[in-house]
Amino acid sequence: MARSQLGLDLNLLVLLDALLAERNVTRAARRVGLTQSAASHALARLRDHFGDPLLVKAGGRMVLTARARQLEAPIRDALEALDGALRGARAFEPRRARRTFTIAMTDYLGAIMLPPLYARIAGAAPGVDLRIGSIVRDVEAALASDEIDLVVTMAALPAPPPAIYQQRLFEERYVCVMRRGHPAASRPLDLAAYCALDHALIAPRGGPGIVDRMLEARGLARRVAVRIAHSLVAPHLIAASDLVITVVERLARSYAALLPLEIAPLPLDVPAPACWQRWHERDQRDPAHAWLRGVVAEVAARDLTA
Repeated sequence: MARSQLGLDLNLLVLLDALLAERNVTRAARRVGLTQSAASHALARLRDHFGDPLLVKAGGRMVLTARARQLEAPIRDALEALDGALRGARAFEPRRARRTFTIAMTDYLGAIMLPPLYARIAGAAPGVDLRIGSIVRDVEAALASDEIDLVVTMAALPAPPPAIYQQRLFEERYVCVMRRGHPAASRPLDLAAYCALDHALIAPRGGPGIVDRMLEARGLARRVAVRIAHSLVAPHLIAASDLVITVVERLARSYAALLPLEIAPLPLDVPAPACWQRWHERDQRDPAHAWLRGVVAEVAARDLTA
């Protein structure tokens, strides 16, 4: 049987709350499912513990002592808080929730997913706040340390560690983006013409991209004239130059919605990258976290168009 810091069985606190509310041993016993004899014995233990009779007879009825009146509100509040915590472990009510979730994602995924994600969360759970951070190098450690609640990423992780769960959200495909009126936009782009162009490359951590590795395997190469750390810088550069950039299609569409850009098929068969959400096993059975994952998955399935 669990014991409180006061040295009392929690069951005794439940009975005490009933006694303070009912002012009657018989009714309090019925309320908590005890016999009158058991309730009377428990009341004796409570009186001994607090050094106070708690309930006394006055004019044919039981009334609370001054000490009992002092205990009435704190005991009720404590039991309600405990009950709320236990109910919260079983169910999550978005409309009434007050919670902050920290999600790590790239600026690309933030650009395409965050607007519909926030709209859904704000509509269903107005008390839920979001903190959006960048992808860290050691994602598994960040999840394990509770630094972040969820990671949404395009980084492949074929065999996640045992403590990490993941769910595939959607697949992407690569396309070429260039300014409207670019000389290469007037004709189908073959691989030789593609390699002959000057390219921009989004490379937050440096190094070659998947396109460069695939070209190298074919004995080909392209000139990367500009490397960019952040994807949201790229469309402005492309719109103002003859550079082309190879990006995933959803990002290309977000670029083209803002600036005069053309989207062309990529003349190279690049494996389709997938978007994943990942979380730690600590949160696997948390109803609030499960709700968040469900909203993210719903956004990926319903709000994003390829």
